[in-house]
Amino acid sequence: MAHYRASESKREQFRRYLEKSGVLDAITSVLVALYEETDKPDNALDFIKIQLGAAVPDPADIEALHLELADLQQKFNLLMEENKELRNKLMQYETPPDHEAAE
Repeated sequence: MAHYRASESKREQFRRYLEKSGVLDAITSVLVALYEETDKPDNALDFIKIQLGAAVPDPADIEALHLELADLQQKFNLLMEENKELRNKLMQYETPPDHEAAE
C-alpha cells in the first residue's frame, strides 16, 4: 500500500507541475478547439501541433516561400528604381520656389 501512495504522490506532483506551468490549460484549450471544429481535420495530431505552434513546415513549402520572397524582392527593387526615375522626371517639370518668386 505504501508503494501505491508513493506513486500516487509522484503523479499528483507531476499534475501540479503541469498545471503550474500552463501545460494543462494549453492542452485543454487545443482539445476544445479541436472539438469545436465543424470540419474535423484529417490529421488531429497536425492540428494540435499547429495550435501549439510546434508544427514544422513542409520543406516544399519552405522552398516555395523562399522563391516567392526572392521574386517579391526583385519586384520591390524594380519598383523602387522606377519610383526614383519618376521622381527625378517630376522634379524636372516642377519649378523651384525661388524661380517662381523671381518672376
